[in-house]
Amino acid sequence: MPKKTKINKRPSWDEYFLEVAALVAKRATCLRRKVGAVLVKDKRILATGYNGAPSGLKHCLDIGCLREKLKIPSGERHELCRALHAEQNALIQASLYGVSVKDSILYATTQPCVICAKMLINAGIKEIVISAGYPDKMAMSFLRQARIRIRRITKGTGVR
Repeated sequence: MPKKTKINKRPSWDEYFLEVAALVAKRATCLRRKVGAVLVKDKRILATGYNGAPSGLKHCLDIGCLREKLKIPSGERHELCRALHAEQNALIQASLYGVSVKDSILYATTQPCVICAKMLINAGIKEIVISAGYPDKMAMSFLRQARIRIRRITKGTGVR
């Protein structure tokens, strides 16, 4: 049997799906924060999403960021943004192709905001795994009240 080394160590499923979310985030067109999300059920990817303007509309990369111009702090006034959040886009992609996300796990590079949290609750998501926090205490409160398990994993250190 070959000796385990860092070279041939496979990532855990959590690490794998968070790395996929990080790759998806590279497509984001937000100037302030690049976020990726992956919906997974039974270790299979159902849908992905990143933050960016709705299909066919100009992206902030092209026309600038209204939130920056208005100096809106992170975690506030989500309606004043061109972009859909990564979680929203993942849910929409699943819906467009008739894929049920009930009882799935969301892997995301950032904790969901309260708007996304409400959507994830109603979509039947059973667990959320994130690699970074977000300044939205109400979102975390709602997710806990809905009994959705939330775990934060930082790269190479396991659960945090």
